[in-house]
Amino acid sequence: MNIYPIKFEPILQEKIWGGSKLQTVLNKKCTSDTTGESWEISGIEGNISQVANGDYKGESLVSLLENHTSEFVGAANYVRFGNEFPLLIKFLDAKTNLSVQVHPDDEMAQRDHNSYGKTEMWYIMDHEEEAEIILGLKDKNANTEILRDVTGDNVYDIFNKEKVNRGDAYFIPAGKIHAIGAGVLAAEIQQTSDITYRVYDWDRTDKEGQKSDLHLDQSVAATKEFTEECKKECKVEDNVSQNVVACDYFTTNSFNVNSTFQRSFTNLDSFVILMCVEGSASVTVNGKTEIVSMGETLLLPAQSEEAYFFAQNAKFLEVYID
Repeated sequence: MNIYPIKFEPILQEKIWGGSKLQTVLNKKCTSDTTGESWEISGIEGNISQVANGDYKGESLVSLLENHTSEFVGAANYVRFGNEFPLLIKFLDAKTNLSVQVHPDDEMAQRDHNSYGKTEMWYIMDHEEEAEIILGLKDKNANTEILRDVTGDNVYDIFNKEKVNRGDAYFIPAGKIHAIGAGVLAAEIQQTSDITYRVYDWDRTDKEGQKSDLHLDQSVAATKEFTEECKKECKVEDNVSQNVVACDYFTTNSFNVNSTFQRSFTNLDSFVILMCVEGSASVTVNGKTEIVSMGETLLLPAQSEEAYFFAQNAKFLEVYID
């Protein structure tokens, strides 16, 4: 396999809650002011990423995986996931609130949808003043049947809400009730799944006057409470990689590139995803250089031994499966 920093064409998703910041802040080529998500790396059927640069330009993510197997994703990952890319990588712009929602775990998703579950994490890139998120039930001992009774009058009596700050990171295990609130621009890392159970959607209607479907039976069955805090410490130091999240599905680190920085991957049996969440930098792998700016994403094949970064204050999330 030819080793170099691979970029993919963003797949833009229209959402009822979407806005214009993917274009105005992250320079995506949006065609409307309700673009909610940019899928940076996706193996989801119907939304397969296409390579945007280099030797493999025009090839699909699935084609790379099928043709290069463990060279591309790592031996252990190929044994575990086969020809299915295990992560979905996004940037997200919430002009208005996302629905209050929950995702199934692997067992429920496999049984009911023949799919993976959806554990995810968020990194807050920017936000409007007073922007908030919803995380879990206020009463951790409440019966999940309470989800059937959510209205606009009691939504904040039932669910926890908290204000966000730039640079905050949150880990959302499958089964955790959550919602990103209005005014949040975020990076999202998740299992390769697009299954969402809506609990409450703010009584809004689409252009045809139709409300979104709710999935109350599934939500009641899927919802769990966790003792682990969702908010994660996200230290960002110059030229030092710091762990943010480590779980069965992905590991995420953060670092800030100031001048030059070298990362070695010789002991890692995985692809590496680099999400630029601030500034811009050059990234060189195997003698091949790619420029990446805030809102862009690179994938380094598993055979990449090291990466060299050059920038003045560029911030990255680094994602792999360990």
